Amino acid sequence: MYDYNSFMAELKRKNPDQPEFIQAASEIVGSIIDTVNSNPMYLKNKILDRIVEPERIVQFRVEWEDDNHEIQVNRGWRVQFNSAIGPYKGGLRFHPNVSLGTLKFLGFEQIFKNSLTTLPMGGGKGGSDFSPKGKSDDEIRRFCKAFMTELYRHIGPDTDVPAGDVGVGGREIGFLYGMYRKIRNENTGVLTGKGPSWGGSKIRPEATGYGALYYAQELLRDFGDTVEGKTVSISGYGNVAWGAAIKATQLGAKVITISGSKGYVLDEAGVNTEDKWNYMLMMRAMNSGDLAGYARTFGAKFFPGERPWNVPVDIAMPCAYQNEMRKEDAEALVKNGVKYIIETSNMGCTAEAVQVFKEAGIPVAPSKAANAGGVAVSGLEMSQNSEHLSWTAEEVDARLHQIMVDIHDACVREGRQSDGTIDYIKGANIAGFRKVADAMCAQGY
Repeated sequence: MYDYNSFMAELKRKNPDQPEFIQAASEIVGSIIDTVNSNPMYLKNKILDRIVEPERIVQFRVEWEDDNHEIQVNRGWRVQFNSAIGPYKGGLRFHPNVSLGTLKFLGFEQIFKNSLTTLPMGGGKGGSDFSPKGKSDDEIRRFCKAFMTELYRHIGPDTDVPAGDVGVGGREIGFLYGMYRKIRNENTGVLTGKGPSWGGSKIRPEATGYGALYYAQELLRDFGDTVEGKTVSISGYGNVAWGAAIKATQLGAKVITISGSKGYVLDEAGVNTEDKWNYMLMMRAMNSGDLAGYARTFGAKFFPGERPWNVPVDIAMPCAYQNEMRKEDAEALVKNGVKYIIETSNMGCTAEAVQVFKEAGIPVAPSKAANAGGVAVSGLEMSQNSEHLSWTAEEVDARLHQIMVDIHDACVREGRQSDGTIDYIKGANIAGFRKVADAMCAQGY
């Protein structure tokens, strides 16, 4: 039998200076430990000990030349966490704060997120401490080519299929895929998030935001409510925030904030027109975060150095980065009457923020469920590549919608408490865990 406190103490000892990984493991282990202890096969096969250890971690040096012909050196990683139900699947993140601990947290969460989609994908994550911000296209291209000259050895369509993440959009995926194809002399679709004319899936850039709203639809229905007519605060301005703003508008809600590292915009008219969405795309493409420019262009208000969580709204959706919503943010949201939290960035809320919401009786949709739309469409892109097919946007969107409905239903099934309430976080963790654990037992490894 496992004791939670003893298990976590040992995990912390083995993984010093990795607070984000420990935070993710603490939440998931706390949710699943009773499920593990009640199943003799899980205990016999030491599933809990094994599932918190990556199957493989690859670290490598990335050498590239900047525009001044000076050599720059970065670190690259790929954490291949668990392949029990399929090839490793997870994004690549380029950001100066990327570390092994960050990638272990993301890869660990990815195991359960991918399992929830019901698609045959294992969990992994990778990236580099390289920052695309302030770099020219040529510098980014040279870095991506250098990064792929090492990464290509460890990935493949039936082994590990990376995608984009923070700092890695369509441009970076293009450079990475071009180098992979040149080295391997093959078109196997080993990266997802590709352009639609060279193997990519329709609506992939929008998928995470779309999926989060589809999940929100189902969650609100549990409370006899609808997305229509709700006000929404969103953080970020990249693909996730962009897709969420579009789908929220289509479903009749009004998004009134977007944000960046330098502050946030309050757009009381709503981030609800094509020209505003295109401005978000422009900021993402230029890595500029020119939110003051957005405010000037569209008559909105810019609040430098602040986060958007003090704005009264019905639904709050952190869409930017892990742990971006803190305890004080949660307290402000509760004070201002927020009704629902849809965690759209990976582990967007700190554990303290989640506790504030729980004590206030406000439902929290966990990221591994709510933001699974991106990896779900990546999985659909893998299917299209393997069959040499291209589905219409309507076909992909319909499949995505159904996947998000199924994920919500699994969270409700596993998360319903004895008093009739639903713990969506616990439900997501248990539902995602069971499939992987059963596969590990069945394969005898």
